[in-house]
Amino acid sequence: MDYPHRRYNPLRREWVLVSPQRTARPWQGEVSGASGFSAVHYDPDCYLCPGNRRAGGVVTPQYDSVYIFDNDYPALLPNAATGVLETPAGGRTELLVAEPERGRCHVICFHPDHSLTLARMELISIRRVVDAWMEEYRLLGEEFRYVQIFENRGAMMGASNPHPHGQIWATEHVPNEPAAETAALEEYHRAHGSCLLCDYARHELNESARVVCENDSFLAVVPWWAIWPFETLVLAKRHLRSLLDFGEAERDGLADLLKQVTTRYDNLFETSFPYTMGFHQAPCDGRPHEEWHFHAHFYPPLLRSATVRKYMVGFEMLGMPQRDITPESAAERLKGVVGEHFLDRDS
Repeated sequence: MDYPHRRYNPLRREWVLVSPQRTARPWQGEVSGASGFSAVHYDPDCYLCPGNRRAGGVVTPQYDSVYIFDNDYPALLPNAATGVLETPAGGRTELLVAEPERGRCHVICFHPDHSLTLARMELISIRRVVDAWMEEYRLLGEEFRYVQIFENRGAMMGASNPHPHGQIWATEHVPNEPAAETAALEEYHRAHGSCLLCDYARHELNESARVVCENDSFLAVVPWWAIWPFETLVLAKRHLRSLLDFGEAERDGLADLLKQVTTRYDNLFETSFPYTMGFHQAPCDGRPHEEWHFHAHFYPPLLRSATVRKYMVGFEMLGMPQRDITPESAAERLKGVVGEHFLDRDS
């Protein structure tokens, strides 16, 4: 489709505007490089490197694998006040509503080597991260209703430190995005008697136009409804509600797929590709959530080069999201880059 059209996102029950006619050649123009990688294996000024001092005088231990700790500047507190908040000065009204929110915020260091990223880590090291994510989801899910695992990669996406790490926030209530997906998945299951993302994964595998890479357990696609230029959706091929449903094959498969996707991102513009990545999985509220299907979202901002990004402004903030390159062309571009990381080609 080379004309303006809109595509429906069944997970959010929202639309995105696609305007492929705005650029006849999506990759034309200057392609500037910026490696974004650190050559330093240990940074004495990095508070996430082993042995260094963090906020409040806490010393990061000499860890040699995955290291998890309570965020020194958490957005949520486990002992936040409960009950009704102070009444607004103008009196109580349904238009001014607030309530307490308890939670925990953990930081997970993927590896002690400051220079690495998921794309540059060995599969066995990424597998250790997957195992740690699984255990965190289990433990935090015993106390809170939702566990959001995510990674902000790169300064462009607000990462305050280049050391390989992510975050895990556990919340008393299900946040907006997974709550919206829960409602959509439940409605689809009632209407069709099947899983929305199982059906979608089968369709993508049959059509293959938007499939970027896959293995026996997972596939990565540029979704039909993608908003960001090189957005990808990682889907479990089996109906798995959460990390707790993973067998050994799925744990290995997720590690492999994450490495495949992040390597292709880096190779696209030969840079440490920035993104926000996170898992969406069943809430921990005691319900069976048979409608839920484990998946991961990658939201990268880059558009044409290592330094040219997509901005969500104007019509996108006031109207609806809009993209110029089609998801099919983005998938073709990602699929076309070699699977070996560009920094390893000459090694």
